[in-house]
Amino acid sequence: MKPTHTAIESRLNFIQSGNRLTNDGLTSGGGVEPLSITINSALAVKNGAHEPGPCPGVPPGAKNGGSAAAESTPEQRPRSTGELGIRKAIVEELALKALYLTGALSTRELAGQMRVSVNVADELVGRLRTDQLCQVTGMAGNLPTVVLTDQGRKRAAELLSQGQYTGAAPVSLASYVVQVRKQSVRHMVVHKADVERAFGDLIIDSKVLGQIGTGLNSGASIFVHGPAGVGKTAIAETMSRVLAEDHVWIPHAVEVDGQMIAVYDPMIHKEVNWDGGEGHDERWVRCQRPSVMVGGELTIEMLDLQFNANTKYYTGPVQMKANNGVLIIDDFGRQRVRPEDLLNRWVVPLDRGIDFLTMAGGRKIEIPFEMLVVFSTNLDPADLVDAAFLRRMQTKIRVDTATDDQFRQIFRRVAARRGLNVDEGALNDLIRAIREGLHQELRACQPRDLVNQVCWAAQYEDRRPILDRASLFGAMEAYFLTPKA
Repeated sequence: MKPTHTAIESRLNFIQSGNRLTNDGLTSGGGVEPLSITINSALAVKNGAHEPGPCPGVPPGAKNGGSAAAESTPEQRPRSTGELGIRKAIVEELALKALYLTGALSTRELAGQMRVSVNVADELVGRLRTDQLCQVTGMAGNLPTVVLTDQGRKRAAELLSQGQYTGAAPVSLASYVVQVRKQSVRHMVVHKADVERAFGDLIIDSKVLGQIGTGLNSGASIFVHGPAGVGKTAIAETMSRVLAEDHVWIPHAVEVDGQMIAVYDPMIHKEVNWDGGEGHDERWVRCQRPSVMVGGELTIEMLDLQFNANTKYYTGPVQMKANNGVLIIDDFGRQRVRPEDLLNRWVVPLDRGIDFLTMAGGRKIEIPFEMLVVFSTNLDPADLVDAAFLRRMQTKIRVDTATDDQFRQIFRRVAARRGLNVDEGALNDLIRAIREGLHQELRACQPRDLVNQVCWAAQYEDRRPILDRASLFGAMEAYFLTPKA
């Protein structure tokens, strides 16, 4: 059926004009990576692979590695350069750059820097010695220590001028696609107990909590909306805490035609210990499911590959770093990118679970879009986006202002964390004054903010904070705008 929305039409026409699906895979007129595994994924999604089922979203052949069947899985350490799944020249060049920047290295030290086995490093050293690019200067235990020859240093300097990526050897795009599909958030089953445990520190209506659990099980996009200060951002962040109990593999980098795309980010990806066996492929890092939050700083350029002109390699965009986890778009509608532009950019990823990234020169590659996207806004959804975009928000959760009882519970918890006792009579007077005197709704953020005001005033007066009527009303006067007479 032909889409009726012009934004969807333009995006689909763009893809169709540059790519032609055939029985043999992808015939690319626009430079999209010709990987049968990625197109199989796209077709699987189109045919309902993202519907609930035992293994939704897993491309055909993923169990055996698909087109990357010869490569090892992250749980298995490659024992030779042939098992790495990338061209030998790529890892040889990385070894040359590592030796150039570090100097003399033993085979074990080189293996550690490149996150490969000692067997692979020994094979690399043997090939470099055969090409007279390095030489042995001694032994570290029973392993040789090598340095570059003059010819090797010259070659390494040339390579560094073309690209300064060093460190962990990359994985292939094909193996990255297979692994991300296997780890899809759509495969997770979230139970009521999981959600209640994660949200135990928050006071949330049971109806809203049920909607959150439903949205997490969907593995699709969630739209959280409501007035300012009611806890939407806290809810979005806590959703990621539910998923973080599960672990996934994140690659240090992905290689595409000799170009490096850095993916692992220690500021985002929280590493966990892997105890599944003696050796795993150290090019992959075992992490909690990631959580990435972007707010008003988001631009349309941040959604594509970031090329550093100085280092001459790419950094994955926010959605690539959030793959297999949660991507939170906070304060949606207040970004530097218009909601309509975001619709045009993400209509296919949200619908089909695939994304297209542009490399220097205009070439496009296809990667999985496998994350829970949470949009949070205090603006009217009807004023932000049209029905076509809202349809892709599988779960819509409205978070309202707090009831008197919820306000009391939140206030008591905030006070307890500060080690303060609450004067219940003063708290009731405060609630009445906010509602009747100021004609304001009660919001989840207010207890924290008012207690902070009390503590700041106590610090100024060099005394211990007390949550009595005088201090609470003083905090209220400093915090709220006084209505005009």
